[in-house]
Amino acid sequence: MFKPFLLLLFGYLLGSIPSGYLISRRKGVDIRKVGSGNIGGTNVSRAFGLKWGVMVGILDVLKGVIPTYLALNYLSLEWQIALVAISPVLGHIFPVWLKFKGGKGVATSAGALFVILGGKYVLILFLIWVFTLLIVRVMSFASLSMASFIPLMLWISTYSLSYLALGFALSGLIFWAHRENIKRMKNQTEPKFKFKKSQESSNN
Repeated sequence: MFKPFLLLLFGYLLGSIPSGYLISRRKGVDIRKVGSGNIGGTNVSRAFGLKWGVMVGILDVLKGVIPTYLALNYLSLEWQIALVAISPVLGHIFPVWLKFKGGKGVATSAGALFVILGGKYVLILFLIWVFTLLIVRVMSFASLSMASFIPLMLWISTYSLSYLALGFALSGLIFWAHRENIKRMKNQTEPKFKFKKSQESSNN
């Protein structure tokens, strides 16, 4: 049990590294005080432009990839692998370095899912996200739509109860992290996503 514990701890601590916060601080801005206040790639995109948001997204994806890859190679029990896979997502949403107030967990979940599911099923999830975003232009709605299909993708690709439970846990965490966004969507005050820097952002 020592090896699973080490991977769990490693996954959580790696997931806790606040990529968006660190990049924004390098640019002299605390991203938590800009826009939605979230440290994820979407808010970074709004503040500094798409390329910086993409960079944060890639770093957040890697936080999910690395621990899950190690778990698949060094652990044999699926429930242990599932626990390690969710640990960086927990770290990202509840980072110890930022008083447990982090991001939404979507990109980090995608990284873990890529390792477990492989490219085909992750591509399906990605297309759900892209098409929803293009149609609705609300990032949070696209992320929640994609998250709703995670348990199904894990089940039809693995038929594993451990991975099915992982799917529901990931989906539940993403919905919980988006609770404020859900309130704004109900009130029709959730901002639409723009694929370029706003004038206001460019003056920061």
